[in-house]
Amino acid sequence: MKLLLLEDDITLAETLIDLLNDEGYETQWVRDGDAAVDLSYENSFDLMLLDINVPGIDGFATLKILREASIQTPAIFISALNDITSLAKGFEVGANDYIKKPFDFDELLIRIQALIRQSHHSLDNIISLDTFTFHIDKSELYKDKEYIPLSNYEQCLVKLLFKELNTTVNKEDILYALSQGEEASEGALRVRINKLRKIGLPIQTVKSVGYRLEQS
Repeated sequence: MKLLLLEDDITLAETLIDLLNDEGYETQWVRDGDAAVDLSYENSFDLMLLDINVPGIDGFATLKILREASIQTPAIFISALNDITSLAKGFEVGANDYIKKPFDFDELLIRIQALIRQSHHSLDNIISLDTFTFHIDKSELYKDKEYIPLSNYEQCLVKLLFKELNTTVNKEDILYALSQGEEASEGALRVRINKLRKIGLPIQTVKSVGYRLEQS
């Protein structure tokens, strides 16, 4: 699981990174909002931990920009701002949770795990895109309600792209996710992408970055 951490307090950031790494999370850390936005455009994350009072654009503006760009990665604000106005604004711009500093790490971990579970296992487990629907739990793709058979490799690839709908998925992240398969190479990936395009999936190539499944 990949997390984005926006935090300008170096000591707290380093502590959180160590603790999260111990729990098996891969954490990428930035200290200002502008860097958080750039990194979110270039990478796919499972969850974002965002401080509010940071250099550059603040945490509120950061999340607002990402939500307007259709990046729906679950987000938790971690902030010393404990007034009701800040809490309300946090949820208004698209936060999924808000935890006040100082906080208990075990509590934060519980909230992280709950949000990631909710994100990866929606109630109906179905994601729609134009005439396509993808069933997350069964890894099944349908077009106009007609089942489209996919190889295990293609199922994994389609599942990743649908779960990150409207988000550019870094090519390295895709290859890492597919690394258990026997064809986890750039050449094999390009072949599979082209095959999926032929059945109508609107997969965009983001030059030098990766691929994106875009809602029209």
